[in-house]
Amino acid sequence: MTRPASLGARVLLALLVVSAFAILIGLGTWQMQRLAWKEALIAAATDRPQSPAKAPPGPDAWRTFDLDQWNYQRVRLTGTFGPNEAHSWIALSEPHGPIGGPGDFVVAPFTTEEGWSVLVNRGFVPEAKKDPATRPGSEPPEGVVTIEGIIRRDDTPNTFTPDPDLEKNRFFGRHIATMAPYLGLSLENTAPYSIDLVAEETPAGGLPQAGESVVTFRNPHLQYALTWYGIAAALVGVVGVVLWRRRKGA
Repeated sequence: MTRPASLGARVLLALLVVSAFAILIGLGTWQMQRLAWKEALIAAATDRPQSPAKAPPGPDAWRTFDLDQWNYQRVRLTGTFGPNEAHSWIALSEPHGPIGGPGDFVVAPFTTEEGWSVLVNRGFVPEAKKDPATRPGSEPPEGVVTIEGIIRRDDTPNTFTPDPDLEKNRFFGRHIATMAPYLGLSLENTAPYSIDLVAEETPAGGLPQAGESVVTFRNPHLQYALTWYGIAAALVGVVGVVLWRRRKGA
C-alpha cells in the first residue's frame, strides 16, 4: 500500500508547481514585451528613412539622447569629408542598387560646420574595387557639402567578430572606437553613431553605391511566447490530471 505523502511534502510540491507556472508565464510575458519592442523597431526602420531630414544630435546631446529614438532617422548635415577611408567587409546579398556580393562599405570621416565629426558610410564597393585606385571618381566631394543619410547604431563587436586588419584596411563592422582613431578622428569629438548615406548620394560613376543600409530583423518573439505559455498550460494540465486521479482513487 502506498504511503500518503506528508503535509510538508505536499506543500513543497505545490510551491514548486506554482513557482514553475509563474516563471513560465513570466517568460512568455517577457517575450510579448520583446515582440512589441521589435515591432516598434521594425516600424521605425521602415518609416524614419522616409521622413523629412532632421539635424543630427550634436555633442551637447550625446550624453543623454536616446539612440533608439534616432536609429534610422533621416538627417541632413553640412561639413567636409576627410581624405581617408576605412573599409568594412560585408556580403551584400540583397542590394538595393545594381551591385552586390562580397565587398566593403566605404566609411569616411566627416567634420561638420559646428566642428564635431561623424563616421559616414558612403556606400558599397565590390571586392574587386576595394582599392580606390580601381574606381576613379569615387572620392568624396571636395569642400563644404551638405549630405543626407540615416543614423545607425554603433557596431559593437562580439565574441565572434574578427579583429580588424589595420594593415589591409579591413574592418568587420563599423565600430566607432576602432575606426575613428584609424581615420584620424578624436573619439571625444566623434558622434556615438554613424550615418549611412541615402541612394541619392551615390557619385555619378556609381561607386560607392549608397543607400545600402542593411536592415534585417529576426522576430521570433511570438513563437517563443507561445512556447512558454504552452508549457505553462501543459503543466496545469498535468497537475489537473494528477489531482483528478487522486480524487477518483480516494
